[in-house]
Amino acid sequence: MSAVDARVVPQTREQERKDRDDRFAAFLDRVAAGAVDRERDRRLLFDEVAELRGLGFGALRVPAAYGGEDLPFVEVIDRIIRLSSADASLGHLWRGHIAFVEDLRAQSGGADDRWWRRILAGDLIGNAQSERQSTTRLDTRIDRVGDELLLTGTKYYTTGSIYADWIHLAALDGDERVAVTVSAAHEGVRPVDDWDGFGQLLTGSGTTTFERVPVDPRDVVPSIEDERRWAALGSVFQLTLLAVIAGIAQRALDDTVAFVRPRRRTFGFAGETLPADDPLVQLVVGEVSAAAAASRRLVLSVAAELGDALEGRGAGSAERLRTLQLEVYRLQEVVPRLVLDAATRLFEVGGASAVSVSTALDRHWRNVRTIASHNPVVQRTRAIGQWELRGTLPEWKAPGA
Repeated sequence: MSAVDARVVPQTREQERKDRDDRFAAFLDRVAAGAVDRERDRRLLFDEVAELRGLGFGALRVPAAYGGEDLPFVEVIDRIIRLSSADASLGHLWRGHIAFVEDLRAQSGGADDRWWRRILAGDLIGNAQSERQSTTRLDTRIDRVGDELLLTGTKYYTTGSIYADWIHLAALDGDERVAVTVSAAHEGVRPVDDWDGFGQLLTGSGTTTFERVPVDPRDVVPSIEDERRWAALGSVFQLTLLAVIAGIAQRALDDTVAFVRPRRRTFGFAGETLPADDPLVQLVVGEVSAAAAASRRLVLSVAAELGDALEGRGAGSAERLRTLQLEVYRLQEVVPRLVLDAATRLFEVGGASAVSVSTALDRHWRNVRTIASHNPVVQRTRAIGQWELRGTLPEWKAPGA
């Protein structure tokens, strides 16, 4: 390659990345403008997900050896924050996909090329682990009929699966718990938008049923015994949720500022008294701004450390990853509390007009409260206290694993 050619290739790649980033920024502006109406009308995010596929959003972490961009993990989390600021449900629904990709990267000997090709082509992987049971018992199972493997069962809280090409889930193969990934396009896969929570309304976190769905034997994976992978997966799953909360905090700030600036009168005062000049309104806006900035910085700082550990830089051992998991637990105590408080305080800027359904400022509190209930914060906080008192690092495995 000539000296000229050597200069041209990096410049071309840099320009491609800049163009992609510019398209992503423009996409975020469009999505943010319609977020309130979509939630009010419960219009699912099929169009927005399709556009993100076209932008290569789900392939950001595909290794360079397989033709991917191989972005640092922290940059993916940064994009989840930005995406969640535009639409909290849109950021959240990628959670299972992000964890699936990180687990592919972690698998010893390298992941199956089939999956990297699918992800590069824009395929989205949904997640379906939980069942509506009084215990963690699994009823979803693999039946072996001759040479065929057929999956049957019902899952709930199947975030993102209604939009997905593939669904990754837990099932029983005989008496053994396994991970299975099946095609969402099969007629036996039926997702239903029956999520009845008061927040995160467009994540598709409802019921998905599987009736005699074919399973590729290569996509049946025994329950993970590797302590390092469990610690990594637990941190990735939870840090992604915290990134969504940080994004909500930023949107809460943006919406509060947009609400205050054009107003001409402060509650309780006659005549024109601009709220933007009211010291009490400025105080509240400052509190919301501090919460948004702090939550973003906290999430990105731990994401940078986790990314280094995931890629083997520093001490990428099981103990290192479990220590980072403790840091994620600490964030789970601090970030939701910080943002929930800010999402409540923001109503002090406008009196009764701030609770109008047209502004939908209440959605920020509802969405954060819903996410914070996903893995109860009190359990994480107790684990932190146990470590402080006993020196026992927290352990996490999927329910029933």
